[in-house]
Amino acid sequence: MDHSEQLGEEAVVSALRRLWFPELNVLVALFVIVATFEILGRIFIGDSFLFNTRADLDTLFNNQRLEIIILQVSIVGIIAIGVTQVIITGGIDLSSGSVVGATAMIAMSFAQVSSVNGNPNPTTVFHDPHWLDLPVLVPVIIALCCGMIAGLINGSLVAYTGIPPFIATLGMMVSARGISKWITKGKPISFPTESYISIGSGMMPVFIFISLAILFHLIMTYTRYGKHSYAIGSNVEAARVSGIRVESHKILVYTIAALLAAIAALVLSSKNLTAQSGMGVMYELDAIAMAVIGGVSLSGGRGSIIGTVLGALIFGVIISGFTFMRLDAYYQEMVKGVIIVGAVVLDQWRQRSRSRRA
Repeated sequence: MDHSEQLGEEAVVSALRRLWFPELNVLVALFVIVATFEILGRIFIGDSFLFNTRADLDTLFNNQRLEIIILQVSIVGIIAIGVTQVIITGGIDLSSGSVVGATAMIAMSFAQVSSVNGNPNPTTVFHDPHWLDLPVLVPVIIALCCGMIAGLINGSLVAYTGIPPFIATLGMMVSARGISKWITKGKPISFPTESYISIGSGMMPVFIFISLAILFHLIMTYTRYGKHSYAIGSNVEAARVSGIRVESHKILVYTIAALLAAIAALVLSSKNLTAQSGMGVMYELDAIAMAVIGGVSLSGGRGSIIGTVLGALIFGVIISGFTFMRLDAYYQEMVKGVIIVGAVVLDQWRQRSRSRRA
């Protein structure tokens, strides 16, 4: 083979790599995992994981299982959309789960009804009737303000103090969890208004998740905000030299991530009809794992919202698959730990592969 033919082959391979976009690898992995549970279900349980086997229903797929899969990842998926943007800029956010817990407690405090079955609400935080039966806009605005404050603190610490994002957001994680316990001394807050309940009722969490995913995919792909985020994650000094206001942009990214965590808190507390100080525990690690599984590089500069959504679906399929196989919950926790570590190992392998090709 002469030199020209070798160059021609390399050009073809390079073109195929560009066509085979990174998200396609994640999509293939999703299909493989679904097929694996389908085969295992047929062999060991005698039932189908994905398809409907009930004679009284004429649907092709098991719609109930599909709904459960997307529902159980939609709330953490909302957080993962924000975490993805933070990681793309070369940062990390460990506080999102605790922000969910604190925001849920605060928002639910302003979303309570005054009476339950004709009796005073036994879980009210505010005993003044003026702070009860409020319009749903009040707790929503308060929740978003809580998220904004947390994000501004995280972003400012990262941008202006030189503290590593890991330490800055770790401090917020501990502080926000303390706030969530302090509000009611650890007691749950329940009985929200009907309008507040509607935020997380039915398939609304899925609708909110998909809507936010589409919105931020467009923002990250076609706006200056997205281009600056990728530029900062790829080379922060080059981004600064090119005129990007790196510090201000980092603050904005962390603020958006915390705002999305606040939205997740609204959806979670309204869906569960209660707020508890332990809400959101480990959500930040699940969100990071979803992003990394979806192809987001922990070194920054690479990844997409589409990949994160696919990573969330993989998470949901695995959890639902273990339930389908009748495996105990503690096995699921152990496997989630393996997935988190495996996602990081996979990210490191991808980086080394790119370095060798370069």
